[in-house]
Amino acid sequence: MAVLRQFDTDFGALAFDAHQSAVVAAIYIAGMAHSSNTPISALIARYDGRLPRYTSYPTAPNFKSSVSAEVYGQWLRATALDQPLSIYIHVPFCDRLCLYCGCNTSVVRLESSRLAYAQLLEREIKMVADALPGRGRIAQIHWGGGTPTSLSAASLVSVMDVIRTRFDMEANAEIAIEIDPVNLPVDRLPALRDMGVTRASLGVQDFNADVQQAIGRAQSFDETRDCLNGLREIGIASVNLDLMYGLPHQTVESVRATAQAVLELAPERIAVFGYAHVPWMKKHQELIPAESLPDALARFAQQEAIADVLCSQGGYQSIGLDHFALPGDALTVAAEAGDLHRNFQGYTTDSAPALIGIGASAIGSLHQGYAQNAVRVPEYAAAIGADRFAVKRGVALTDDDRLRRSVIEQIMCGDEVDLEASALHFLGRADALNGAIEAMEALAADGFVARNGARWRVTELGRPFMRQVAATFDAYLGQGEAPRRFARAV
Repeated sequence: MAVLRQFDTDFGALAFDAHQSAVVAAIYIAGMAHSSNTPISALIARYDGRLPRYTSYPTAPNFKSSVSAEVYGQWLRATALDQPLSIYIHVPFCDRLCLYCGCNTSVVRLESSRLAYAQLLEREIKMVADALPGRGRIAQIHWGGGTPTSLSAASLVSVMDVIRTRFDMEANAEIAIEIDPVNLPVDRLPALRDMGVTRASLGVQDFNADVQQAIGRAQSFDETRDCLNGLREIGIASVNLDLMYGLPHQTVESVRATAQAVLELAPERIAVFGYAHVPWMKKHQELIPAESLPDALARFAQQEAIADVLCSQGGYQSIGLDHFALPGDALTVAAEAGDLHRNFQGYTTDSAPALIGIGASAIGSLHQGYAQNAVRVPEYAAAIGADRFAVKRGVALTDDDRLRRSVIEQIMCGDEVDLEASALHFLGRADALNGAIEAMEALAADGFVARNGARWRVTELGRPFMRQVAATFDAYLGQGEAPRRFARAV
């Protein structure tokens, strides 16, 4: 259970402005007692640095230009096809630009530009299929962005048709897509049905009008409900909603109200992300005044308040760092069975060993390493238009990378990790991770992890600090200027 839930009755019904929210957060946190006998406020002050989200390891700031289009082609040709593949398709277009957004996207109005991009996606899919040593078998497809449904209905169906023509689809393959509920033309619903979409992800972030105005994302509860109902009506059985904390003008009371409204929609899954304020990377975030943002104590209290509503009132199970799912949902089942995975789309049931990235900025993961396409659409278009892969950077994995990736994924998924067994499996020696033991023991003293011999697990108190635990095994962390690119850890 979330560590602040016992305080719900004290403050849950009160409304506060941004300053008062921070004060209340401090009251929430300063009084907490736990196994380390250190106030939560002190732990947050100690651990609230900038860290990767660990959706990959090594993380993207460590990618190098040495992984080129030519290298990527070699990797594809050497891919073993005795196991399934997954595909990620990136659409870097939106109908509106939300000020909090950190994704690779832009507002594009010309339908001709969107059509041309969809044709490039089809061309790249065919190039990948031709490079593989045989006909691949697809276990999962994820459409991300941006807003994939900004492409026309005909383009969405056409891209899926190309995939089905050039690959085999597993009978229970998951096809997921991200949707902006405010901008979903009526013809997209039958298109989603024809595509075979099985899961949809709807951005919500927050239903509070003041917060929505501050982030440039007006979206009513009714618009969200109508979109969700439309998806249900065409047979999409799994819907997840995205929420955020740490946004301008959010308070503990306001995020609780949003979470309670979400319960009325009864999505199968909910993701709760912390806002990453990185205006030096995303210039539009400069329009969000830093003084309107909650501090670390307030962010922590908001995160805990949302978790309390979802778990105590909604019956959701907490999954990993920031996901919640209903009992019986495939994500919950996977977590309980120790089969949960984490990739660039977050927590997933996808166990395919290879992920093919399609589209501008898309990242793929093959046995040999990671490969990322050109970020800018014109550069991507020039490469694909010339029948060349658009990969511009990546990283070739070493056995040490694979070891640390495995350990970090297990930590981020909340699994128990046997450091000696993992080291033996990947490197043939049990002591390969002994250098991390001292740091892990310090985390244990703070109550974040518990040890049983060579086996370690993240505690309930440590759940919000999973990234700090994972960072213990990151051999690249602190190199160069990468930390500026990461989000706040709390």
